Amino acid sequence: MQKTRPCVVISPNELHQNLRTAIIAPMTTALRSYPTRIDLTFDGKDGQIALDQIRAVDKSRLLKHLGSLEEETARQICDLLVKMFEY
Repeated sequence: MQKTRPCVVISPNELHQNLRTAIIAPMTTALRSYPTRIDLTFDGKDGQIALDQIRAVDKSRLLKHLGSLEEETARQICDLLVKMFEY
């Protein structure tokens, strides 16, 4: 059995109204110097948002809302996702 882990929901709210899934990026305290990671401090711990591990999950797996991102962190996520998926 896997333990519960925090994540950042990166899919837009409009998507959640029509689908049973959400696109998430897991958060980790295993710090890596990957270009696809965004550093942050959450709940008093240093960690990273792992954009290299984004996935779709059933919304029933999202147990509770733990907080909100600062505007700058949200902007970093958007900018990095655009860069990752450039064609």
